[in-house]
Amino acid sequence: MSEKDIATPKRTKAILEKYGFSFKKSLGQNFLIDTNILRRIVDAANVTETSGAVEIGPGIGALTEQLAKRTKKVVAYEIDQRLIPILEDTLSPYPHVKVIHGDVLKVDVKEMVNKEFENMEDVAVVANLPYYVTTPILMKLLEEKLPVRTIVVMIQKEVAERIAAGPNTKNYGSLSIAAQYYAHAETVFTVPKTVFVPQPNVDSAILRLTIREEPPVQVQDEKFFFEVVRASFAQRRKTILNNLSHHFPDLNKTEIEKVLQHSGIDPKRRGESLSMEEFAKLSNFLIQ
Repeated sequence: MSEKDIATPKRTKAILEKYGFSFKKSLGQNFLIDTNILRRIVDAANVTETSGAVEIGPGIGALTEQLAKRTKKVVAYEIDQRLIPILEDTLSPYPHVKVIHGDVLKVDVKEMVNKEFENMEDVAVVANLPYYVTTPILMKLLEEKLPVRTIVVMIQKEVAERIAAGPNTKNYGSLSIAAQYYAHAETVFTVPKTVFVPQPNVDSAILRLTIREEPPVQVQDEKFFFEVVRASFAQRRKTILNNLSHHFPDLNKTEIEKVLQHSGIDPKRRGESLSMEEFAKLSNFLIQ
């Protein structure tokens, strides 16, 4: 491991001291100090020297550097103004890296990808996401239908397990269906909390989302489909009939029961036992 790598504990400490940088809890800042894990994250994205990479929250540039070594271009969004001069310094050996000061939740990422990676066939999102905004960022990236092949993110282990979960498991819920509607989801490996400064309270996991060209189910109205899914998980212990009756007070219970039976779904089942196909069928019947 060369001393040049940003992610060594020694070099990270030196950079933080040089700039007098203090961590902001409100921004969920935890920097990785293990180069091997960073390389494995880049491996999981299967990028090459012709790929482009979008990063969110580069911190002091530890992951950015590993991406820069293996891709043609990197564009990173950093919300913390204090890190911009640090990144200019640490990433100075990599002219093909562009850092944008901004909140990824408030910018048009799709427009940026089309502009910055115009003639590139292969673009990946690779990021170590702050825990407190993981879900909003992921859902924004998926819903904007970015022209990217994959999204590889380090997130809280528990959230990664929820996103990748299948029916009839305790982790399966509306988030699993929302993510898997847009992408194939898998947990690649887990990351212990000991390889961060400061150390978070929980372990992390690398989640890989391979973007689908078409959703796995046909729904008449996407927004309504997701509404039905969320309503079905509103109270996990309740049956699907009770959850839907509560959510759609305009429909009487008998009507909902009929729709469920028409969809081939036992009204006594719970939301977690339904597959995405069953939810699609149900929402298509309910909307009629």
